[in-house]
Amino acid sequence: MNFDSHTSDVVATAVAVVNLLVPGHARGREYRVTEPRDELRRLLSPRSSRPHHVPTEAEIDQLADYAARLYAVFVAVDAGNMDDACERTNALLWETRAAPVLARHDDEPWHLHFHAIDDAWARNCAASMATGLAVVLGNPVYDRLGVCTALACDRVFVDTSRNGTRRFCSTACQNRVKAAAFRERKRG
Repeated sequence: MNFDSHTSDVVATAVAVVNLLVPGHARGREYRVTEPRDELRRLLSPRSSRPHHVPTEAEIDQLADYAARLYAVFVAVDAGNMDDACERTNALLWETRAAPVLARHDDEPWHLHFHAIDDAWARNCAASMATGLAVVLGNPVYDRLGVCTALACDRVFVDTSRNGTRRFCSTACQNRVKAAAFRERKRG
């Protein structure tokens, strides 16, 4: 499912940022955030109004707070609680002061960006990601947002497959579940 190229990219970035900055479990193991600066620059620089910005620890902490709140949106959608997901997204949109801006850069045609009015790095990033999630939540395919169903994994994903049946954050988790089911069948 492709909402439009920019929205799809922003939502994919939101998934990556949430999975990078929110501690929990990933692929069967405890996940802790360690030194996210370089990965954040790789994820966010191509879409940023400040592509060469090196985030400070305080900015990373602020973005991690936004990421935890974005994570709660995925959890609400996964639980079938659209009211909660939309209310949380609306709160993020209001707090980040997401505002539509038409932009053209990197030899791309004009396209819509959503940035905060004050141009604070973490708030700008969160404004774009919250807006991307709002676009998805406002579509009939809102249930394409999810949380991995594998044991000991709570990473989020957006299902871009044609049939919309994705249940795992990665092929690794899908393979872990299939291998465990195979071993269980062999035992039984």
